[in-house]
Parts: sequence; C-alpha cells; structure tokens
Amino acid sequence: MSRVLQPARRARRTFALTAVMLLGAVAIASAHDMFVKPARFVVEENTEVLVRLLNGTFSKSENSIARGRLRDVSVVSPDGRAQIDTAAWGAAGDTSTFRTRTGGPGTYVLGVSTTPNVIALEAKDFNLYLREDGIPDALEARRKGGELDRPARERYAKHVKALLQVGRSPSDHYATELGYPAELVPMENPYALGAGGVLRVRTLVDGKPAGNQYVLYGGRTPAGGRVAQRSVRSDADGVARVQVGAAGTWYVKFIHMARLAGDSTADYESKWATLTFQRR
Repeated sequence: MSRVLQPARRARRTFALTAVMLLGAVAIASAHDMFVKPARFVVEENTEVLVRLLNGTFSKSENSIARGRLRDVSVVSPDGRAQIDTAAWGAAGDTSTFRTRTGGPGTYVLGVSTTPNVIALEAKDFNLYLREDGIPDALEARRKGGELDRPARERYAKHVKALLQVGRSPSDHYATELGYPAELVPMENPYALGAGGVLRVRTLVDGKPAGNQYVLYGGRTPAGGRVAQRSVRSDADGVARVQVGAAGTWYVKFIHMARLAGDSTADYESKWATLTFQRR
C-alpha cells in the first residue's frame, strides 16, 4: 500500500514546492509598492488622524518600515510644512503608522521618504519585477543589451504622498513640492475636480520633469471593489493625464530606474513615487 501511495505523495510535494516557488516569484513582483493611506481622507478641523504606511499593495501591507529607514516625514498644511517627530513612528507588525493633528481647513499633503537600500535579485526575478511593477523601459534595455540572463543589484528608495482634505474648503497646498528624489505633484486639486475626472500630475525626478515616464494608476471604489489599474505616459513636460472619473480612493505611481556605471554596490538605481487621494 505504501509503495502505491509514495509516488502520489512525491507528486503532491513537488506540486506544493512548485506552488511555493511561484508564489515567491509573484511576491517579488507585486509586494513592492508603498502608499500613504490615512484612516480617513476627508476629516474635520482640529482632528487627530491615524496615518498608515502600506508597504506591499494598495490594500495590504507586507512589512513595516523601521524608523531608521526614514529620510523625511512631513505634513504640509495652511500653517506651512512641519516635520513629524519620528519618535512617534509605529513599526509593529506589518504596517507602519504615525499620527498627526489637523488645524484649519484646506488640502493637506502627507509625505514619507525613505533612505536607499540595496537588494540583489536573480535574473528571472528581476525581469519579472520589471515587467509586473511597471518598468518596461529597463526591461527593454536589458533585452536589447542581451542582459536578460544577468542577475541585478538594485539601489532603491521610496517617496510617497497622500492628499488629505480638512474641512469643507480646498486649498492650493496640494501642489506643494516636497523636494523628494521622485515625486508626483498634482496640477489640480482632486477634492475640487470637476466633471470629466482628468487629473494632471507632474512627474519629477531629482526636481526635474520626467518626460515619457511610465505611470500607473488605479484604486478602490467606496464599496471596496477594485478599480482596474491603467497606464499612461507623461508628456515632454513630465505631465501625465490620469482618468479618475469614479468616486473612490485612488493611487498614482511610477518607478524611475537608471542603469549605473562604475558603481561597486549596485547595477541599477530606482526612485519610487506614489500619490494617494480620494475622489468624492
């Protein structure tokens, strides 16, 4: 009896191992994004707001960010820009959190920027990551250069923002540039966006417009349904036009990747930017 069942057991083990390996590859490709997501995007004046930092997907955080990785945590309000005391940064479990207190009415900007880190990936994992996370230009360059079979070391840092509407009166603070190495700056206030739902966002890398940048956007409906992710390219001035006609919670994101020459620690450098907000 045992001899009859043994091949079946081996087959099941082989299937399970293959599934784990495939899940690992998917995790490499998809569990990268970082988003600032306050518990509520529209709040009253003089209110304490819990802000979550999701490091994984738009719906779920895979791991928290330690305080030592923080380059900047800021809040822009009608009173100006203020740094958040990182002593209050929470990094328990899989989600990082901080709290801020609103003042007068307006559209606030919440920003988090991390310091660079280096990761080494096998060739197939790096190629999958480039394809799934929206970095087609780097993937095409590897293909043309005959480098698809080469492993890669990547230096990366993430720079993420959210827009918070406080009270009933929108303000122009939504367009404040935080000076991050990669940044998305809206050219209209999504909380005052009229019919048509086209939001222009400027893509910046090291403070300069990123022309022809590949940009992804999507979100969740008020009922929690998924808004299908779509892509767009920025124009020569670094401006991407994002269709956000439906109500819900939205994100816009891009990853700018450059090949490094003569660097002993990394082959590529990537700078990540995300922007989250609510469409009412």
